[in-house]
Amino acid sequence: MIRLVTFNVRHGLRDDGRVDAERLADAVAALAPDVVALQEVDRGQDRSAGVDLLQAVQKALGADEARFVPTLTGQVGLRAAEDEAAEDERDRPAASRVLSTWSGRRRARGDEVGVPGYGIALVSRHPVSTWRRLRLPAGSPFVAGRQLGPDEPRAALAAVVRTPEGPLTVVGTHLSSWGSWNRVQLWELRRRLRAAPRPLVLLGDLNVRGPLPARITGWRELVHVPTYPRARPFLRIDHVLVDGEVDAAAPARALDLGLSDHRAVVVDLELRPRGRARP
Repeated sequence: MIRLVTFNVRHGLRDDGRVDAERLADAVAALAPDVVALQEVDRGQDRSAGVDLLQAVQKALGADEARFVPTLTGQVGLRAAEDEAAEDERDRPAASRVLSTWSGRRRARGDEVGVPGYGIALVSRHPVSTWRRLRLPAGSPFVAGRQLGPDEPRAALAAVVRTPEGPLTVVGTHLSSWGSWNRVQLWELRRRLRAAPRPLVLLGDLNVRGPLPARITGWRELVHVPTYPRARPFLRIDHVLVDGEVDAAAPARALDLGLSDHRAVVVDLELRPRGRARP
């Protein structure tokens, strides 16, 4: 059995507005996952006190394999100096708030070193034979690397994990929340993963409701419970889709970890020996 977790961590934000990397790492580790897909991950951001959230989770899991794929570089939240200068954020002009939030952002190339980043990540307790980064169509145009619209760049991260039951392709992603671009991105993922080794599992915050991701991809949905918002969930936008010789050992669960605005999704998988039919 292989346990997978997907969690939009909202940069480890607690209900009191503070970021708590240690609490995030301990909460994820308590789920005893084999592979974790994380979304909205900060590295070196002022709003997260400069911590590396992926490194905190990886250390808590004792995992050897981890990758971070930044979609944005630069400070993605309000700049710390400006925050301290304002007695009340609501007193600042709207234009100033927007500029301070967006002016430092740049679309990540993926090879930046030593600069603040924000994006997605995968962590695995098992060895990974192949890593692959996939850039997805953008809902907002970029000029000279700078964003001209409300959407973020989007990407996916694929890993061929060597589990005790055999190889498993795990793909984590965070799709657009703007317009219908998430559907375009999901179609593109389906196309680009056509030749990826099976069995395959796609998991993450797809920002697409209900059964539509399964209809678009033709893959099997394993999440049938609401995942958002965390306190009283009524939307199913965090998904686990599988294709190939793999089954759920038990129904997927959506758990309140006391962080973020999403629930974490936990699913246990069993890889089927080739030729064994599904019951």
